[in-house]
Amino acid sequence: MDETPTEGTEPERTANAPQKGTVTQRAIEQIKAMIAEGRLEPGQRLPTERDLAVQLGISRSSMREAIRALTVLGVLEARHGSGIYVTLLEAGDLLETFGVVADLSRGPRLVELLEVRRILESTATALAAARITDDQLAEVEKHLTAMNATEDPEEILAHDLAFHREIAAAAGNETMAAILEGLSSRTFRARVWRGYQEEGAFARTRREHAAIHRALVAHDPEAARAAAAAHVGEVEQWLRAQLTP
Repeated sequence: MDETPTEGTEPERTANAPQKGTVTQRAIEQIKAMIAEGRLEPGQRLPTERDLAVQLGISRSSMREAIRALTVLGVLEARHGSGIYVTLLEAGDLLETFGVVADLSRGPRLVELLEVRRILESTATALAAARITDDQLAEVEKHLTAMNATEDPEEILAHDLAFHREIAAAAGNETMAAILEGLSSRTFRARVWRGYQEEGAFARTRREHAAIHRALVAHDPEAARAAAAAHVGEVEQWLRAQLTP
């Protein structure tokens, strides 16, 4: 007996998210293919839900679920009274949900995330050393000065985030900057900082930031790479020690 789902029906699910192989998942892949192939451009309005469902040969309910999923992922956006549009597909929007991983991870997974951050941040800082402008360098210096002028953990955290964000932007790679933003969310950093500051780490952190800044001023990519790797590596090493019985 043929048990292939007919139009308008879906295989059973154990979760709300679209499952691999479902009609909804195939619709998601088809819409993504239309965008990748240039049949739908960034900022372009999609056909109506009814027309797109007919075009792809699926039910409207499956199409509605696919659109909802792609909206959550930052691929599509609903404009009230106007319809559904492809977003501008900027890296920051598409990778926004990446930060959830950092915010919710615990134990060994946190160490893994810091390891990834060390690799990417050292590369971004090396690129920044080669590309940073005077105006960008002034912004980095502003946050460095502000960090050095306070003992308030919240203020230090805020300027630490901004310090590294400015450097990532100066690297000139939006995708890398977006990934680092996810790996360096305020929630994630605050969780690490709460324990790290109890170890009297502020003085060491300030020295590490100063080393990064000197390398940027000198436009020395290798010195910048080494300084950034050492900076994140210190936190990574500390966290590994906390997890060791």
